[in-house]
Amino acid sequence: MSTDLSWFKSSYSTDEGECLEVALTWTKSTYSGDQGNECVEVAATPTTIHIRDSKLNPTGPTLRISPATWTAFLGRRGEAD
Repeated sequence: MSTDLSWFKSSYSTDEGECLEVALTWTKSTYSGDQGNECVEVAATPTTIHIRDSKLNPTGPTLRISPATWTAFLGRRGEAD
């Protein structure tokens, strides 16, 4: 599990110098391998779930979804489409 905080500029920040940054705490998925080569991490805020694949670039892009979408996704674990 990563204990590093990842900071990003909030949408409430302005271009006139008012900058609000938010920190995320990333948690390694239980589905990630123990060998370090499969690392899916999740960070949650009240309004957004952030998902990233940190094995190649821990500061790279993230997928951002709503908590409702995340709950629906977790409810489908193990189902075949």
